[in-house]
Amino acid sequence: MKFSNKIFLIISLFAFAFLTACNDNDPPTTSPEEVITTLNYTLVSTTGSVVTLSFQDLDGDGGNDPIITGGTLMANTTYVGTAEFLNESVSPTDVITEEIEEEDDEHQLFFVPGSSLNATVTYLDTDDDGNPVGLSSSLTTGDASSGKLTIILRHQPDKSAANVSDGDITNAGGETDIEVAFDIIIQ
Repeated sequence: MKFSNKIFLIISLFAFAFLTACNDNDPPTTSPEEVITTLNYTLVSTTGSVVTLSFQDLDGDGGNDPIITGGTLMANTTYVGTAEFLNESVSPTDVITEEIEEEDDEHQLFFVPGSSLNATVTYLDTDDDGNPVGLSSSLTTGDASSGKLTIILRHQPDKSAANVSDGDITNAGGETDIEVAFDIIIQ
């Protein structure tokens, strides 16, 4: 009788271990956060001139200062803008833009001109639900001015929140993947 009690106890322990290991309440695994070392925002005017705003930080936060290149835009001109995101810390370079395109319902770019910069940005692309993404945009300059244009990529913003589809980040929520302020001169 002692032998069968030991066997019963051993089987019970294995069963308990198996059942608790397969618990549906375990937290889901998540994919690692993407690394963005480079942001290029290329602007092409209606006359064909090209200006590229760029940010590059190959060694990540806390290392060397990033290289940020602003630009000079023509006054009273419309530009078509294309955003590109890269991870150049790996070889071959990881094109993060492709992931953003695939998960466009989970991403949105926000373009925030400083109060002294006479420019507006509108979205030219949308996700499958008709909400803006921002990989493609239109930037229209006004009269001569200068200031900052901040570009923010948000992961999992609330695209249905008030004014988010108009590019207002105030109610967007989500997490910022990258935020860069570019110096702009409009002349």
